[in-house]
Amino acid sequence: MNKFLAEVLEAHGGVDRWREFAKVDATIVSGGGFFALKGFLQDPNPRRMTVWLHEERSSVTPYGAPDQRTMFTADRIAVEKLDGTLIAERRAPRDSFAGHQMHTPWDPLHLAYFNGEALNTYFKTPFLLGTGDVRVEETEPWKQGRETWRVLRAYFPGSIETHSLVQDFFFGDDLMLRRHDYQVNIAGGFAAAQLTSEYREAGGIRLPTRRRAYTRGPDRRPILDMLMVYIDISEVNFS
Repeated sequence: MNKFLAEVLEAHGGVDRWREFAKVDATIVSGGGFFALKGFLQDPNPRRMTVWLHEERSSVTPYGAPDQRTMFTADRIAVEKLDGTLIAERRAPRDSFAGHQMHTPWDPLHLAYFNGEALNTYFKTPFLLGTGDVRVEETEPWKQGRETWRVLRAYFPGSIETHSLVQDFFFGDDLMLRRHDYQVNIAGGFAAAQLTSEYREAGGIRLPTRRRAYTRGPDRRPILDMLMVYIDISEVNFS
């Protein structure tokens, strides 16, 4: 494993502790201009997000109705009743985004896939980078004001559902994540820079509870008047 990545993982709680848990549940409140571009008025009410830590699986409750939830896996997205009764599903859901651009409208299954895929990555960072299928290298550091952030570039295999195959993760002197860069391939591949802050600890695992994703300019800096997605996280429980 990359030496710096090993230090980052230890600072976030350590691999051994991470392996003790099967899933994480948290309350999320999200929104931003991206959802309006896709034809959705984002619901400001809190929802419960569940991410399974050692498989590609996640769920949001409620979704579309109080008694409904999503169920995301690598090859399927579904909306179902809380008792498991199927409402709608799409197999090979990534294929349904072929030809999409930033303004291409989505249907509820598109949105459900985006929620599942994105939060699956966010809640597993940085431990996802330590899995055998992800290749990681340290690139040149990033100057941010008076701080210097070290940058890990991750190369994801096509078998993992995530924003893009190449993503950059920026870490401060305390080894905590400050920023996450990627392309949103299911929306025309636009460049995004997500700023992360307000770290909290749950079950001995540290994670940022405030995420703000902006479009990224040609100078690699976030365009702060173009907030695409915000996510506030609370009531985190690892089990």
